[in-house]
Amino acid sequence: MVLIKEFRIVMPVSLEEYGIAQMYMVTKMQQKNTTSTEGIEVLESRPFEDDVYGTGQYTSKVYRLQSKVPSWLTKFAPAQALVMREEAWNAYPSCKSVLKCPQFSKFQLTIETVHRADNGHSENVHGLTKEQLAARQVEYIDIAIPGKDCWSYLVGNCSIDFSKFKSERTGRGPLAKGWQDRCDPVMTAYKLVTIDAPYWGFGRRLEQTLLAGERALFLESHRHCFGWIDEWYGMNLQQIDHLMERNKSMSDERPLKPAWVTSTVHLNGKTPDGEGIHGKMYRP
Repeated sequence: MVLIKEFRIVMPVSLEEYGIAQMYMVTKMQQKNTTSTEGIEVLESRPFEDDVYGTGQYTSKVYRLQSKVPSWLTKFAPAQALVMREEAWNAYPSCKSVLKCPQFSKFQLTIETVHRADNGHSENVHGLTKEQLAARQVEYIDIAIPGKDCWSYLVGNCSIDFSKFKSERTGRGPLAKGWQDRCDPVMTAYKLVTIDAPYWGFGRRLEQTLLAGERALFLESHRHCFGWIDEWYGMNLQQIDHLMERNKSMSDERPLKPAWVTSTVHLNGKTPDGEGIHGKMYRP
């Protein structure tokens, strides 16, 4: 059974500002969480154009996080074989990521994102069929509420208290209860997660593990986006491009050592009962 869930993350920024904030956050967190043996390797990055998304940037990446694979999954494959391969099409305000693992060839995780200048109440922005809508679950993620589970900790939780936070450069904040209906500017990231892991014995467990990990990743990455507003506010695309190029140069100086690889969705860490989620990796 294919799992379909839509997460809606409301942000106190404009649609244009979010495009900059997102790239800044992704670059900063990737830099922090890539070492000589594990992390994120960009295999290809190039412009693309098609009939679905129009024009944008295509990237192909590998996530090597073998030391963080949950113990229960290593019963089905060695940890060093569980390396994630991602293809992404970023045509902001629409994006799509597809993650696969040759070790589990039937497995696929897809994230389709639509960004809208609203407060999260647009319905069916992804154009789902009646059958898909019936199977879809919807959850609103409030960035003002910190993640308190192990998933947020493993992803890299943001420690800022947004009930007291106020941006020095923009004056935005604090985020009191119901802030989504009062703030201006405002926008929402509608993230549709589809997971298919048709494996007897562990497929359902893998789907639930990954879904919990994705939720934590969405929460913490967007908390960082707003928490760093005084760092990225006022930056333009040229400055972001320079930051990304500098990050790439630093990564090239510490290339990832090859692992015996194929590829699975970013799994990371262990919870008290042996579950795990994706490592500290960030993407649109």
